[in-house]
Parts: sequence; structure tokens; C-alpha cells
Amino acid sequence: MFKKDNWDEILQALTANPFRTILTAFGVFWGIFILVILLAAGNGLENGIKKGFDGIATNTMFMWSQTTSKAYKGLPKTRRYDFRNSDVAALRAALPDLLYVSPRNQLGDFNGTNNVVRGTKTSSFTIYGDYPELIKQQPMDIIKGRFVNQQDIEGKRKVAVIGKGVISELYGKEEEAIGTYIKINGINFMVVGVYKSKQQGGNAEQEQKNIFIPFTTFQQAFNYGDKVGWMAITAKDETSITDLKPKILEIIKALHSINPADDRAVGNFDLYEQFNKVQSLFNILKIIAYFVGTLVLISGVIGISNIMLIVVKERTKEIGIRRALGATPAAIRGQILSESIFLTIISGMLGIAVATGIIAILNMILDSMPPDSNTMFASPSVDLGVVFVALLILVGSGLLAGFIPAQTAINVKPVDALRTE
Repeated sequence: MFKKDNWDEILQALTANPFRTILTAFGVFWGIFILVILLAAGNGLENGIKKGFDGIATNTMFMWSQTTSKAYKGLPKTRRYDFRNSDVAALRAALPDLLYVSPRNQLGDFNGTNNVVRGTKTSSFTIYGDYPELIKQQPMDIIKGRFVNQQDIEGKRKVAVIGKGVISELYGKEEEAIGTYIKINGINFMVVGVYKSKQQGGNAEQEQKNIFIPFTTFQQAFNYGDKVGWMAITAKDETSITDLKPKILEIIKALHSINPADDRAVGNFDLYEQFNKVQSLFNILKIIAYFVGTLVLISGVIGISNIMLIVVKERTKEIGIRRALGATPAAIRGQILSESIFLTIISGMLGIAVATGIIAILNMILDSMPPDSNTMFASPSVDLGVVFVALLILVGSGLLAGFIPAQTAINVKPVDALRTE
């Protein structure tokens, strides 16, 4: 491989018919190009989807009360019930693998009647009563002030954290919100924080029109007693919330005398389960990318093998002369394999280089877009390990493409080769 004469002979053989060589190399170029582009596109789509989960505790489930569908212990079906503060304490005590059990209450929404007043301005917003850990479960950035804290919960303080959408409707452009008061259903609350949603797309603007107040204050101010509207429950990292869900539902059903077989009485949404489904989809897409790219690459390798057979056929007399002059079968085989590997690697590396260039240009375009742009595609890339594997595939493909023609070459007897015209 390090002899100049060998390389001169390889280049001479490949440049003897340049058009045929280019068409032959294009199969491998296109195969590796498609493989890299498909993997990068899959990673870009995965990054874009996961970006929507940014800041969300994915190992979380949401649970709310519904109407029972089965009679139980003398209680009729179609019975309505509510979660209570004691339910939260019971779940925390029974399941130490739970990281957060956040009770939540909700009042109004942005499409309802006006429920918030500041001065002469009034509008409708969704009001949430929450615990401090919510900020670790739901994506938001506190851009001014702070979020609800434990002192607010214990003291039942009338404080509020508002979104940028609330400011745009109730405040002037240069007006400072921190320290001011807003009136929610006739009760004054002091603004202690302003948040910006981390979500992107159509829901981002809606998510910034919420107001968060302490959960205990919500219950007291709006006469909810110990009622809990719904819960956000997050498991510790080493435990799946999906595995804990049956036990959670069992505890809630026992506390509210619900038939254990009643699957409709407790509403729930398992975010972790949905996230795993999305992850499984991306794994399938990667398998498809490898499968399609490999098939295209194999077709290119078959093309190279066929062309090398033709080249060997054309050089039969030359091979016979070399054999007659003492060239060993190993030398003939090595020469054919060298030409095949060289053509395969050069065309494959060119495919990797072109694909990398396109990916780099695409990343530049995506980086130039506004951070809050509505895109489901982000940072397409391919791991270095994939490129290394591609190189191994190219070397193996070159050996495979040249093996049969090389065996054909050394099987020709020198006398028969010299007789060939």
C-alpha cells in the first residue's frame, strides 16, 4: 500500500475510463450521503420535539377527579367526589419514591369572564393555586422577582406571579409590575414575580396569560375549603411514575370508596408514558434511516463489484503477463482489492463531506432564526461514532466489492490469459 508504483497503477486503472469510474463511485457516494442526512434529520426532529419538553419534569403524571362509573359499598354510580388535602398527605406518606405531590386549584380561564382588575383595566386570566415545587415541574423562567415560596404557603400570603401576557394587557410599556396590586375576583394580590413561558409555538402566548398564587391562599380566598382540583405528581429519577401509577390510583380509590375496578373514576395523564412513546418513535426512525442508507450503500457496492469484474475482464491479458513474470496470486488479489477499497473510500468520504456541509448550512439557518420561532426541527447532527462506523462500513464494502473480482483474476491460468484477445 505504501509503494508508489502500486498507487500509480491504481490511479491509471481508475482514470482509464473516468466517466465509468464516476458513475461507479456515485452509488457509494449517494448511499453514505443518504445515510448521514437521514440520521441528521432524525436527530434534528428529535431535538426539536424534545425542546418542547424543555424544563418539564417528564417523570410526571397529572390526576383529577371524575364521576364514578360503578356502584360500591352502597354508594351509587355516577357519583361525584373531590380530592382533599388529606389525599396529598396520604400519597406522600405511602409512597416515598414520589419526589413531588403538588395539589393544584384552578379558577377561570383566558376565554372566560373578566376576573382580574388593575386600575381601569380589566381582563380574564387563568388563576392557579400552587406550591413552590411547581416551577420544577412546569417550564417557566422567572424574569423578575420570584415565584411562590414556602413562607407564602404557610402564611397564606396574598401574592401573585404573573405572566408577560398579563403585563401586556394590564400594564403600560415602561410600567414596573413588581410591588403593584391586582384584584382577583375582588381580592387584592401583590405582584412579586413575572414569568416567561419556556414553551414554543401556538401555546406559548396562552401560557403567559396565567396568574399563580399560593395554594393555601387560593383555598382560603375563594372558599375552597380543603378541596383539591387536581394534582401534579413527579417520581424520583430512579423510579418510573408509570410503575407507581397503579399504587397511586389504588390509594385514591380506597380513600374515596371507589370500586377498585372503576377505571373511569380517576382521570389521569401519564407524561412519562407519552414521552417514552415519542422516544420509541425516534428509535424506530433511526433504525429506518440505517436500513434505508445501508440498502442504498449495498446497491452502490454491488455496482462497484460489477464494474471491477468488467475491469478484470478487460485486463485479463495483463494479468496473465504478470502471472507469467512471477506475480503471486496474493499480489494480484491485493492490487484488485486496493483499487476497489480506494474507489469506495474516496467516494464514501466525499459523500460524508457533502452531507456534513449541508448539515452545517442547515444549522446556520436554524441558528439565525428567532429563539421563540415555531419550529419542530433543531440542531440536526450526526455523532462522531456514526462517522467512524461509516468508515468501517466503507472499508468492509470495498473489501466486499473487490473480493469476487480479485478471486476471478487469480483463478485465470497464465496460459489462458495470454491467449485472450
